Amino acid sequence: MQLILLERVEGLGNVGDEVNVRAGYGRNFLLPQGKANIADAGNRKTFERRRSQLEAKQADVLANAKTEAEKLSTLSLEVIRATSDGKHLYGSVTTHELAELLNANGQHVERRSILLDEQIKVVGDHNFRVRLHPDVTADLSIKVESEKH
Repeated sequence: MQLILLERVEGLGNVGDEVNVRAGYGRNFLLPQGKANIADAGNRKTFERRRSQLEAKQADVLANAKTEAEKLSTLSLEVIRATSDGKHLYGSVTTHELAELLNANGQHVERRSILLDEQIKVVGDHNFRVRLHPDVTADLSIKVESEKH
């Protein structure tokens, strides 16, 4: 299925790129989400008329993501957990819990946009990333402490 992208899609292309995708991906995801149009003569003309508007919108989304990343990287997160020996946690700190912490601090972050390199299972400082845009990630850290008995 040949499509014209109306916005940047990670792993596929940028605004205005004509891409060939599997029919199911185009029909079930790209077209209903408004991320692409079918590449025919009429849609190509329509896209060329709207190109500058769509590119400006994408530039605005990118700029907003960059400012949001700057705000996020200034946050200092801390969590207190029960431990078995003062070091190892019972369970782990999950992406769901990290998203709740960020949302409690006034930031709107979805769980699926949080990237952990490894599970957080011990006390200490840990780093993780939040993907705000395909081109923008914010680096954050969280301090995990043992609860005092």
